Amino acid sequence: MIVFNSDGMPVRSEGTDVTNLRRVRAVKLDSYAHVPMWIEATHVEPDGTLFAWYHHEVGAGCEGRYLSAPEIGMLVSTDNGISFSDLGIILSSGEKADCTAENGYFAGGNGDFSVLLDEERRYFYIYYSNYAGPLSAQGIAVARLAYEDRLSPAGNVWKRYGGEWNEAGLGGFSEAVLPAVVSWASPNTDAFWGPSLHYNTHLNKYVMLMNRACCEPGWPPEGIYISFADDLAKPEGWTPPRQILANVGWYPMALGLGSGETDKRVSRRARLFVGSDSRWVLTFSK
Repeated sequence: MIVFNSDGMPVRSEGTDVTNLRRVRAVKLDSYAHVPMWIEATHVEPDGTLFAWYHHEVGAGCEGRYLSAPEIGMLVSTDNGISFSDLGIILSSGEKADCTAENGYFAGGNGDFSVLLDEERRYFYIYYSNYAGPLSAQGIAVARLAYEDRLSPAGNVWKRYGGEWNEAGLGGFSEAVLPAVVSWASPNTDAFWGPSLHYNTHLNKYVMLMNRACCEPGWPPEGIYISFADDLAKPEGWTPPRQILANVGWYPMALGLGSGETDKRVSRRARLFVGSDSRWVLTFSK
């Protein structure tokens, strides 16, 4: 098993399973133009080609304070993630940075995301956090990349907007699938963010885990939520999010416990991670 962790730079761990990750090394990049970066999603081809997507934080240019406006980029590896080539930025916001934002971290941007190839292997769906624009646009949004464009993704990603896949990934406007209740510009923001997706073979459904920030300054981790859908291409079909844990931290992820299962494909039981901690098992029931 290979696991990528990131804290401004990605680190690769290797072992027999998630409880026995012994070998750790820094990931080598062919370009460091987009650091700091956090690898937040991967996909392995049958021939072993490994794709990875990263969250890249860029200074928003706010005088007197540091706020970021993140972007999303893509990598490819032919040596199982020991080294990567940078395919460039594929998602960025079309909104101006809001230097009055009081969430403590971001003045806008697109980041904190998950990527999943649909079961038909036609599109990679990128469910991302949109921190910019009007309230109706803020929250969890979605874009997609055709599978055939995976080696040339820059300029070939399209955001869903107005019910169509018609906004450019680079500089286009976003439309929230799960919109914020209180803006990210407010100190008491109330919004879902940081989606983590997998396909659940027991339910025959897609599952989304997500964070909720509410309703105080400092991005408080109010809880971890779960939602279900039949079709990644129909984001209006996600069920209303339900809380499964309260006040435990950020970044949920399910890791399947069956043979060959990962963070992208899960059956009835999965380890639930929040950040680097896993003190829970999820059991899915029809």
